[in-house]
Amino acid sequence: MPSLKGKNIIITGASGGIGAEIARLCAARGANLVLLARSIDKLEILKKELQSKYAINIHARQLDVSDPEAVKKVFFEVLSDIRYADILVNNAGFGIFDFAHEVKTEEIKSMFDVNVIGLIACTSMVLPGMKQRGSGHIINIASQAGKIATPKSSVYSATKHAVLGYTNSLRMEVADDHIFVTSVNPGPIATNFFTIADKQGTYVKSVKRFMLKPEYVAKQVVDRMMTKTREINLPRWMSAGSIFYTLFPRTFELFGKNFFNKK
Repeated sequence: MPSLKGKNIIITGASGGIGAEIARLCAARGANLVLLARSIDKLEILKKELQSKYAINIHARQLDVSDPEAVKKVFFEVLSDIRYADILVNNAGFGIFDFAHEVKTEEIKSMFDVNVIGLIACTSMVLPGMKQRGSGHIINIASQAGKIATPKSSVYSATKHAVLGYTNSLRMEVADDHIFVTSVNPGPIATNFFTIADKQGTYVKSVKRFMLKPEYVAKQVVDRMMTKTREINLPRWMSAGSIFYTLFPRTFELFGKNFFNKK
């Protein structure tokens, strides 16, 4: 594993879940951090926790990535302070599970604004510096939902398909600039994500035994920082399912329908 000591790492959605766990692991390895999220109170608590343990520089800034002007302002200020970013982890995102005909227009817009447009906006702010320096790593937290579309997640799946499309194209664009681009495609993770996504709790009940621990996912991400890793797919059996889905979509949908309809 390449050393992260002294690296400048920006993490969106850092106030909880895998974002906060990634921050903890990076801090333990000596990286300097920029923590971004809508909840500044939670960020300040995390910042205080990490500064009490590690001699690193930490910036905590409030940011709603769905606001393009706020993204420009905050990133301009941050980059003025730290000069450059070695790694950007685009972790901010959310989902709402609903049938396609029931999902509200404002919810559709919000999911695309955060999951797709916000991710692209944040990436655009660090890319010029990375290209100039000939070094960097963009890590986009996508989802297995971007590979396997399921009932009641049509819009969420669409946003993650978009993230994968953007990530794959970007990887080829910046390869000659020695910038690594990685997509992280986890299955369900035991975080507060489902407080919003699965309001009735039916999906959580059906997949609880399969849920990944945020600490485990975070470690898989941090271990591959500054390496030429194309994708991180978790868990492995679900990754195998996405390959089967690509090869035999009708068969997969036929036999997987009952399981996926548990949402």
